[in-house]
Amino acid sequence: MISRKMSDKGMVYLVGAGPGDPKLCTLKGIECIQKADVIVYDRLAHPALLKYARPDAELVYVGKASSDHAVRQEDINRLLADKAKEGKIVTRLKGGDPFVFGRGGEEAELLAEEGIPFEIVPGVTSAVAVPAYAGIPVTHRKLCSTFGIITGHEDPAKTESSIKWDRIATGIDTIVFLMGVENLPNIVSELLANGRAPDTPVALIRWGARPNQETLVGTLADIVDKVRETGFKSPAVTVVGEVVRLRDKLRWFDNRPLFGKKIVVTRSREQASALTEALEGLGAEVIEFPVIKIVPPADWSPVDAAVDSMSSYDWLIFTSVNGVRCLVDRLLATGRDVRALAGPKVAAIGPSTAETLACLGVRVDYVPAEFVAEAVVDQFPETVTGKRVLLARAGEAREVLPEKLTELGAEVTVVSVYGTVLEDSDASEVKRMLAAGEIDAITFTSSSTVRSFIELVGGVESVAESARIACIGPITARTAEESGLKPDVVAEAYTIGGLVEALVTMV
Repeated sequence: MISRKMSDKGMVYLVGAGPGDPKLCTLKGIECIQKADVIVYDRLAHPALLKYARPDAELVYVGKASSDHAVRQEDINRLLADKAKEGKIVTRLKGGDPFVFGRGGEEAELLAEEGIPFEIVPGVTSAVAVPAYAGIPVTHRKLCSTFGIITGHEDPAKTESSIKWDRIATGIDTIVFLMGVENLPNIVSELLANGRAPDTPVALIRWGARPNQETLVGTLADIVDKVRETGFKSPAVTVVGEVVRLRDKLRWFDNRPLFGKKIVVTRSREQASALTEALEGLGAEVIEFPVIKIVPPADWSPVDAAVDSMSSYDWLIFTSVNGVRCLVDRLLATGRDVRALAGPKVAAIGPSTAETLACLGVRVDYVPAEFVAEAVVDQFPETVTGKRVLLARAGEAREVLPEKLTELGAEVTVVSVYGTVLEDSDASEVKRMLAAGEIDAITFTSSSTVRSFIELVGGVESVAESARIACIGPITARTAEESGLKPDVVAEAYTIGGLVEALVTMV
């Protein structure tokens, strides 16, 4: 355990957050965010990193854009020192690496002068990572033996440039300029004037390593005109050199099937990760907007009674992963375990439900080929007449399954092992993006997610036509349609994997 206060003057961590992709932040960087009393961050540090902050941490935005400094560097330096003098742990979160044109040296200087303890936590520099995300290696055995990083804009207080253009123009194979879009005409002019060939490839990569990454490729002869014609803006990394020619061959990030698509995931917080990871792996920008929350039943006594008489049942049917987990949690809470489920044969609706049971050591006897109630009954492996069936499910589930089993002569006991209620998610940002037409798709994995989503966003009229509706199965799709949302695609396999495949086809 690290003490929160390492001295009377506090402690400052100058942390490189890496470029774009928040997963490129180091483990040590995350640790510094987690223990900070104050987090001072800029616009190049991915906002997703702030979710690691303590709930009581003070967050101070000092974002600086080219020619638009929200907070002067001198004031940032002073802020770090003053907060540390209050005895606080301060994490200064900076895009890329703090010592690669991140002005971390200036911040550290003031801290050293005032005797304030500090530590440098290096980050993945955008000079290397951003080109890599664009499919451009900054070095290559056959094309490049030297590599240099140059500032795109020097200190305006300088009376003359300290960049040795006559040496770097032809003396370095790959040149990377950081934050140089506005100064690009001068950069190109200096390189050409000092001998760099006009047909030298150039790439500008904006918002590198993020789902909205943009790459513009040209040559020294035409790149300035291309920037002007396309309205290409900062923040961007500029790469000059023959390695740019490898982009078409080595593209891997911005050519994925869902790249650049904004997709809303409405599953509960506990379940969102699997779908989120699958979509992000295909290049999507995922907006997690949990609309339901899993809650225990109001009364556990019917469940406890059913467990006490488990051996009297012929079949135990689980309709979801949630049902399995909630029932097992109840067993553990009452001093029992999965051995209490011994006796009946076990049916699981869906491969994920079956897999969850298998991981608990429970043998599954029946998994229907289709994961809807009607198919469960039609494909049941044996006659249910006279059989006792225990159905563990959500309190809000459809009555189709118990009704059809009863019609076939089964004695059915239904127990609610969990319920779903409306999540208290803030819908303002999702509503803004919907109104602006920024959402490409909305995913629904159950009827309850459909109804809760509509309630949270204020009605179906809030959903722009540009936002396509993707449903995990026909029951969810039917609920969406009845609610006024026209499903654009329904997964053929009623699973998360099937939903992801359907999204790839749809968008």
